[in-house]
Amino acid sequence: MKDSLRQQFERLSHRLAELDANLSDGSVAADMKRYRALTKEQSEVSGLVQRFRQYEQRERDLRAARDMQDDPEMAEMAREEIAEAEADIARLHAELQTALLPKDPDDERNAFLEIRAGAGGDESALFAGDVARMYLRYAERCGWKTEIMSESPSDLGGYKELVVRVEGDHAYGRLKFESGGHRVQRVPVTESQGRIHTSACTVAVMAEPDEAEEVTLNPAELRIDTFRASGAGGQHVNKTDSAIRITHLPTGLVAECQDDRSQHRNKAKAMAVLAARLRDKDRNERAAKEAAERKSLIGTGDRSDRIRTYNFPQGRLTDHRINLTLYKLGAIMDGDLGDVFQALQAAQAAEQLAMLEGKS
Repeated sequence: MKDSLRQQFERLSHRLAELDANLSDGSVAADMKRYRALTKEQSEVSGLVQRFRQYEQRERDLRAARDMQDDPEMAEMAREEIAEAEADIARLHAELQTALLPKDPDDERNAFLEIRAGAGGDESALFAGDVARMYLRYAERCGWKTEIMSESPSDLGGYKELVVRVEGDHAYGRLKFESGGHRVQRVPVTESQGRIHTSACTVAVMAEPDEAEEVTLNPAELRIDTFRASGAGGQHVNKTDSAIRITHLPTGLVAECQDDRSQHRNKAKAMAVLAARLRDKDRNERAAKEAAERKSLIGTGDRSDRIRTYNFPQGRLTDHRINLTLYKLGAIMDGDLGDVFQALQAAQAAEQLAMLEGKS
């Protein structure tokens, strides 16, 4: 292990002692926000320090085993211990390096998932519906809650646009790599001659702002329009202007909601989506500045990027950012996205690790 890395873990050991002292102070518990923050940090740092101590212990075990090699009676046992210790040290070293990689503070947040039909007419709307179902099935597997914030169904099925709120552990962290253009190659149900068509939809994943950090919306910068909801919903939707459309005038960003019978609840949902879009816009602008300095391995998240192709005739999914190809498209469309997400996270970690080692 490099000295610079070892020094970082020694600093964490000192930090753990500070955290333990702070949390033993009765006055800290009076400030619940600070107490929760310190408790969370203590849990994370404690795990890292404990793993580092295991690493140091295995280093001592390795030295002791090497010293035993000269004893003929102990040589065989020493060789076994050396092999085990070296394997443990390599594993722990990799885990410790990964643990020091920069963490996205938004990863633990809930997410807004926005899916829009792109080029391809009715087929792109049908594909947008299939992609939406894929994510909803994945959310079910994760035990997450989902709520449709707004939807614009197409005539033949699927969606012209759909916004879903996803609530659950690490929702944004797992879904964030999905932002971009998704392309499908298949024979559409509308195709009578069996020809393969290409169409697309776009996906945007936005972290839900924390209430304490939520974007402040100036009422003077908002235009709020009410209108009658369209589509299914019975007689009520034809009689009441319960649907809400909010326009942020400085940026032109728009959010609308018509899924609830209550105008007040529709307004609250639309405001939440608009706040997330504004926060996402700010985040993307910062990312664009960073991307100008270095090219990101997994893309910028720009919605015009073609990040993935779903080839139905071949049963193949290809993620172009990391050259990942999987021949299990049926399972993936049914929400089995674990392999895809793990590969994307591993690719990001490898890039971060390369940068970390470059600075060491």
